[in-house]
Amino acid sequence: MKRKKIAFIGDGGWGTTLAIMLSRKNVDVSIWSAFPEYAVYLNRYRENKKFLPGFKIPGKISITSDLEKACSDSDVLVLAVPSQYLRGVLRKMKGCRLPRGADYLSVVKGIESGSLKRMSEVISEELGRIRVAVLSGPTIAREVALGIPTTAVIASGRKDVREELQSLFISESFRVYGNDDVIGVELGGSLKNVIAIACGISDGLGFGSNTKAALLSRGLAEIARLGVAMSAKPRTFSGISGLGDLVTTCISRDSRNRFVGEQIGMGRTLADIRRKMGLMIAEGVPTAESAQGLSLRYKVDMPICGEVYRVLYKSKSPVKAVRDLMTRQMKKE
Repeated sequence: MKRKKIAFIGDGGWGTTLAIMLSRKNVDVSIWSAFPEYAVYLNRYRENKKFLPGFKIPGKISITSDLEKACSDSDVLVLAVPSQYLRGVLRKMKGCRLPRGADYLSVVKGIESGSLKRMSEVISEELGRIRVAVLSGPTIAREVALGIPTTAVIASGRKDVREELQSLFISESFRVYGNDDVIGVELGGSLKNVIAIACGISDGLGFGSNTKAALLSRGLAEIARLGVAMSAKPRTFSGISGLGDLVTTCISRDSRNRFVGEQIGMGRTLADIRRKMGLMIAEGVPTAESAQGLSLRYKVDMPICGEVYRVLYKSKSPVKAVRDLMTRQMKKE
């Protein structure tokens, strides 16, 4: 079998984790950084101090800030940049000699602001008719890097693409399932971040397990409602990229989105929290605004996502948001 050449477009914690994981197999791996000075740092110290501290980047992984070099001759291009920067990076890639017949795998969890497009839609819109897939699931990067047993899903409308990528990424500690519901997998991976902010707010306010269980179950219900309205398959939301990812992100102490919510519940402002987080991005913040837009576009009731949006963007008191959720009109489950 021909040795695969994989380029990770983005130097964040998740992309770095997957690159390290693949380097343990017979795979030629490279990482592209948008920042030349940080690429030099990564090459010298072989540790991603900003996004994945404590893990050695194997010397056989090539690190570059030259996008042309990263893309050329790759069998798979893994897109691992924050959702709001993805389109800009894709437009830069269009100026490169992109390999013919390559697979493009999005590991980005988010919805583009303004257009309200999913990441696979943005990729296809910019790069045309390509072989595209998405990877999602309950995958805290640090746990994957430690080799803790983890499951994920690769979704594509093409069976050959998802099976090829499934075979590439699967390992003894990283079990990958295939799925043909790209819409459902992407929505589950994106919208769970908004519910995680709600759960963090609950933690920050000092609420308990009862409250979190309510947010998880009702949050999943509104994610699934929107998904069905957008032609996703209902069963996807009870699977790994739906319920599985939602639970992990809402309870993990390593979840950036849960952390943002917790800080808000404790009385801190979003601006202060962002300053504290520095380069670390909580995708649920822009996704809350996109979720509000999708809710209105598809006329789907999403009360929890709506209250998170109003807390983040309309300066609503978290205490009042909880009260308004609890005093809504009676209805059937």
